[in-house]
Amino acid sequence: MTFSRFLASGFGSGFFPVAPGTAGSLVALLLGAGLLHISVWALLLGALLAIGIGLWAIRAAEGAADPGWVVIDEFAGQWIALLGLARPSLTGLLAAFALFRFFDIAKPGPVAWADQRKGAVGVMGDDVIAGALAALALLAASALVPGLLD
Repeated sequence: MTFSRFLASGFGSGFFPVAPGTAGSLVALLLGAGLLHISVWALLLGALLAIGIGLWAIRAAEGAADPGWVVIDEFAGQWIALLGLARPSLTGLLAAFALFRFFDIAKPGPVAWADQRKGAVGVMGDDVIAGALAALALLAASALVPGLLD
């Protein structure tokens, strides 16, 4: 396996035989919780690196196609979703995972628009936007019901 394929597959998690996007998101959730535990800045840096590495790795691995095993985009999106949490908690992590997967699968509005873009930008874009929508939903929930995600 090439290094770019290893990265594009989310350290191999994209080769899970059932629902590789969900498997990649779960691995990203666990790693992202660790980054958030360190600091929100570590998580933000991780998300930015995942976007950059993803753009490179997708191009290098498959010529910018979006095969099911490519899940680095789920890593970026899940980590962006986690930015909507003040700190990792079981409730918050579950909410971030569920919201990100919902926006990624349902593809409302801007997520669908990004998904229709060609190449690595399209592969990464829909998940980045889905993650941002999930983060905004988490921030709104925390503002409306303080302590909800603690």
